[in-house]
Parts: sequence; C-alpha cells; structure tokens
Amino acid sequence: MIAAHISRRYARALLELGTENGNLDALVDEVARMAAAWHESAELRAVVETPTVSLDVKKTILREVTAKLALGTVTANTVLILTDRRRLRLIGEISQFLREMNDARKGLVRAEVTTAVPLSDAFYSRLKEQLERLTGKHVALDKKHDPAILGGVVARIGDQVFDSSIRTRLQSLKNALLPN
Repeated sequence: MIAAHISRRYARALLELGTENGNLDALVDEVARMAAAWHESAELRAVVETPTVSLDVKKTILREVTAKLALGTVTANTVLILTDRRRLRLIGEISQFLREMNDARKGLVRAEVTTAVPLSDAFYSRLKEQLERLTGKHVALDKKHDPAILGGVVARIGDQVFDSSIRTRLQSLKNALLPN
C-alpha cells in the first residue's frame, strides 16, 4: 500500500515533467524500457539491492545501463534518484502508473487481449473497433499469446473480462453435461 502510494507519486512527478517538456510519450516509453531491463536482469537487481556494493558503484553501473538503453536525462536522473533512496525496485510499478496516467490524459483505455496464436492485424483492428463500441472509449490493445486457451479471444479491460475462448466454452459445456 505504501509502495503503491510512493510509486504513484513518482509517476505523477514524471507525468508533470513529461508534459512540461512536451515529450511525455517518449518518457513513458523510456521508463517502460528501464522497468523491463530491471525485471529481466537478475544480475542488475542483485547488484543494486546488495548493501555491500557501494552507492558509487551502483550509480556507475546504472549510468552504463541507462546509456545503453538510450534513456533521456529525465529518466536517467530518475533512476539515480530512485537508487539514492533505495527505491529502484519500484520502477515497474512507477512505469505502470505513469502509463495509466498518460492513457487517462488521452481518454484511452487498455485492453489486454489474449489469443492462442498471433492473429492478423485486420482481426485486431476489428476487435479494437468492437471494444471501442462496447466501452465508448478509445482502446489500445496489449496483445498476449497463451496456447492454453486453445482458441478464441479473452479481452480484459480493467475489471471487465470478455471471454470467448474455446477453453471456457468447453468448461461451460462440461458443467452443463455433468451433474454436480
């Protein structure tokens, strides 16, 4: 709870900086790239979170990481500030809140769309139109693939789930045919 409050505060500050500088979309992308790097690299997390590694060494490593990721000054400085305050582990949550705030400013909602296999762009375009009609808002699709659903589509927008997967249909059929 406290971590979410802190993450939201950093995200709000980044939102204001990005808006002021006119590069909010780029900033959202940069923070997301840093969050992905943090999430994917156990070595990076281990070095930054190990108390025996000096702060100077941590900052040197993080400067190299931010340079390799081609992050802008605001994002690189944010990473260093988070490191100073021992809060870099919150970068994923900060990234998520920042993206949500940016989407809200644009009047956009995100739909997490899961299919068994990648589908055509035409399909995703039609699906996007249908979801926009259902929600009355602009929709951005975040595509995922999960062979376990067998076929069909599962779309999640916030707390609302639209499930037309074959797995769910088979489960419904099984429940209807087999008595409890």
